[in-house]
Amino acid sequence: MQFIDRGKISVRAGDGGNGKSSFRREKFVPKGGPDGGDGGKGGDVVLEVDSNVNTLLNFRFNRRFTADNGGAGDVKKQFGRGAQDCVIKVPQGTLVRDAVTGEILADLTQLGQRAIVARGGRGGRGNAKFKSASRRAPTFAEFGEPGESRELELELKLLADVGLVGYPSVGKSSLIAAVSSARPEIADYHFTTLTPVLGVVSLGYEKSFVMADIPGLIEGAADGVGLGYDFLRHIERTKLILHIVDAAAVDGRNPVEDFARINAELKRYSDKLARREQILVANKIDLPQANENLPALAALAKREGLEFFSISAAAHENLDALINFVGKRLESLGREIEPAQAVDAVKVFDTLAEDDPVIIERNDAAEFIVRNKNLEKIVAMTNFDNDEGLRRFQYIWRMKNLDTLLKSRGIREGTTVHIGGLEFEWHE
Repeated sequence: MQFIDRGKISVRAGDGGNGKSSFRREKFVPKGGPDGGDGGKGGDVVLEVDSNVNTLLNFRFNRRFTADNGGAGDVKKQFGRGAQDCVIKVPQGTLVRDAVTGEILADLTQLGQRAIVARGGRGGRGNAKFKSASRRAPTFAEFGEPGESRELELELKLLADVGLVGYPSVGKSSLIAAVSSARPEIADYHFTTLTPVLGVVSLGYEKSFVMADIPGLIEGAADGVGLGYDFLRHIERTKLILHIVDAAAVDGRNPVEDFARINAELKRYSDKLARREQILVANKIDLPQANENLPALAALAKREGLEFFSISAAAHENLDALINFVGKRLESLGREIEPAQAVDAVKVFDTLAEDDPVIIERNDAAEFIVRNKNLEKIVAMTNFDNDEGLRRFQYIWRMKNLDTLLKSRGIREGTTVHIGGLEFEWHE
């Protein structure tokens, strides 16, 4: 199956159902009064982590997701039906961003975790809700509130316990193939591994950990060179790094210098990542040339304060010692997954925030555009064909002090004012 770790989707929550305007009509019950019910809530759009999904491939072909609208209110104060949520299954480790603002909305790291990324609109109130001492028989009801819509960027960051880093062809794929059931492509050329490979390493009954073989790192990776960004973001979540070097220097490289260069790239990308615990692993000790570099590598590990293992993934030498040490070290590090960035696991959206100022702008036609989330919702939910509904909106207009604000911006008689999706003509 193709591994896709980025996706872009459009989501739209359902609109709330319209409120009902009706009056009680029963025999022997004169002037029964308003009895229109409220509309039902529109469906939310929800992302949910599913263990059966391990790639974002589906979002290459299906990019639009829409929840159902709520049902309309009815007579006898009957509420409209609330719509079902639109649930989108995503893999564990999915980071969700607003495609327009770049803001991180959710960091989904736990199986079953859910995040509401677009909230359904509330149902419009029926005319029974507007009855008061001064308004005994209201004839108007609200339309349903429009559901939220947004463009989302999805990014998958692997949730592996152990990440393998090293230059291409140092033997990372051979190691993961030797210690797990994963079967990455293995060959003697650079970038054989073009996509991450996860392998489960067993430590006995009910004990295991996940190891990730990630595309090889080269100089300039922190600037996006080669597979740079794709490599580095996948090791952000790992708890332990196995730094693999080619002790035999098959490609004519110096493994000590390679170690320094790769750590420099890690530091350039993230100080936090550079401080992640590492184990230095010298591979290919079955080759005679390895003997020349092993003393220098052992001295390097001692100087850096790192654990050091010399192995041969191809010949299965010293693998048990390495894997057992890694398993014990992971137990001491704990199982908690740290979010990729300092954000709440799920951001709570507040579409009617307290800080909701009225903003007035001008367009190219010298018309006025009024921006205010609360006011835009009221416009969308008002039935302007009903005289009482219109008067209620005019009252809200005065409470928002819009006339004074527009006059201060130089509005003239007959000028068009835009609020939400509607146009109004301004008159004294």
